[in-house]
Amino acid sequence: LDFPVVSGNVSLYNETNGAAIPPTPTVGAIGILTDYGHRAGFGGMKAGHELLLVGEGRGELGASLYLREILGRDDGAPPTVDLAAERRNGDFVRTLITSGRVSVVHDLSDGGLLCAAAEMALASNIGVRLNEDSGLPIHAALFGEDQARYMLAVPHAAAAQIAHDAGSAGVVLARIGLAGGTDIVVEGVLTLSLE
Repeated sequence: LDFPVVSGNVSLYNETNGAAIPPTPTVGAIGILTDYGHRAGFGGMKAGHELLLVGEGRGELGASLYLREILGRDDGAPPTVDLAAERRNGDFVRTLITSGRVSVVHDLSDGGLLCAAAEMALASNIGVRLNEDSGLPIHAALFGEDQARYMLAVPHAAAAQIAHDAGSAGVVLARIGLAGGTDIVVEGVLTLSLE
């Protein structure tokens, strides 16, 4: 990935209060933010912003929050890592941020698509409406923790050009919804008020 790794640790045998906990591989790396004015967070969505999903989802649920919190399980392999996709998607999103074209971004790691959308909605105090049509089982589509994925909230007028640029860069991108209202909605599946 061509970035400085300054430390790392892999603890395979861990215990807390006499009970085993999962192995914890950790990598410490450093990045430089050259212009603080061109940074991103997951708050700041506005009504009418279009939601774009960067990266391919396969609905990977192994070792996920969904498995642990909903099903009470901790089994399964973590998501498959594709370093080329990680680099390509990360570089694409970072370029959008540093160029000032995008300022609202959330990675889709812990909890997947629905958790990221909810965190963005709560941080922005505005609802979201998602149109999930990946063809995956709905729980896998909403909670899969596939790597190298990001959700962007952009002005509607910018969405088509960003989608075009993603295609030119070989980045998978889907237009998946809109910001607005006071609810978190997945069309045909659920409606939750921000409150």
